[in-house]
Amino acid sequence: MRHLLPEVICKIKRLDLRAKLVVEGFLSGLHKSSYKGQAIEFADYRPYLPGDELKRIDWKIFAKTDKFWVREYEEETNLRAYLFLDTSGSMKYKSKEMSKFEYASFLAAAFAYLLFKQHDSVGLALFNKNNYQYLPPQFSKSHLAKILEIIESVKPEGETDIYKSLTDLGKKIKKRGLIIIFSDFFDKKENILKGLKNLRHKKNEVLVFHILDPNEINLNYEEPLTFKDLETKREIKLDPRSIKKEYQETLKKLFLYYKQECAAHYIDYNLIFTNMPFDYAFFSYLAKRAKIK
Repeated sequence: MRHLLPEVICKIKRLDLRAKLVVEGFLSGLHKSSYKGQAIEFADYRPYLPGDELKRIDWKIFAKTDKFWVREYEEETNLRAYLFLDTSGSMKYKSKEMSKFEYASFLAAAFAYLLFKQHDSVGLALFNKNNYQYLPPQFSKSHLAKILEIIESVKPEGETDIYKSLTDLGKKIKKRGLIIIFSDFFDKKENILKGLKNLRHKKNEVLVFHILDPNEINLNYEEPLTFKDLETKREIKLDPRSIKKEYQETLKKLFLYYKQECAAHYIDYNLIFTNMPFDYAFFSYLAKRAKIK
C-alpha cells in the first residue's frame, strides 16, 4: 500500500489530496469497517403535515390523543474529537524528506478527513509555549475545509510548554470527547504527564502520538558535531559516538515511562517515527474507538 508511505505522500502538494489519499487508501485496505454509515437518533415529536411519510406517525400517541404526531430525527455524530497539533520549533527537524511537523500535520489532516467520513464532529487546536489557536468541533464540509486550511498555513516555531498548553486548551473544551495529540513531547516528562492527566480528569478519552525522527533515536553520526536547539537556539558541541549507548538507554527508559504512566491513567500512548506508514496510527485510533464504544 504505497499510498500510505510518507515518501509517497510528501510528493503531493495539496493537503486535502494527501488526506484523502491516505484515508481512502487505508479504508480500501480494510476487509470490513464497522464505522461506516450514518447514525440516527430520535429527537422530538411535531404535528403531522401533508407530505410526511405515514411510517413516521406514532400510532401510540394517536391512540392517546386522537391527533397525528410524527417522530423527528436528527443526525447523531458518533464522536466529538479534538485534534491537538504541536507547532513548536523542534517539530521542524527532519533527517530525510519529511519533518516531524509535516508528518504530524499530514496525520492530523487525515484524521480530520476520516472523522468527517464517519459523521463525527472534529475540532482543531494548534499549540506552542506562547500561542495557541482553537477551532471548536463541528460536522460540515466547510468546517473540514477550514481545518485543512489552518493546518496547511501554519509554520512551526517557538518553544514548548506542554503542561501550560494542554491545561489552557483543556479549559476551552466544554463537552468531553476524544482528544488526539500529535507532538514530539520535547519537555519535562513530569509536566507532560501532568498535562495529559488533567485532560483525563475532565473525562476525556486521550490518544497520544509521540512523533520522532528515526535519527533522533539512532544518532547515526560518525564525527563530532555542533547540535542546535531549534527552539532556544542553544548550541552544544559533542561527539555523538561517545554518548550513543547511554543516550539510547535513556530514551528506552523514557519511552517505557510514558507507556507505563499513560496506561495507568487509561491514556493510549503510541510512539511514531516519521518513516512509518500512516496506517499504523489509524489502527491505533480504531482500537481506541472500539474501547470507547
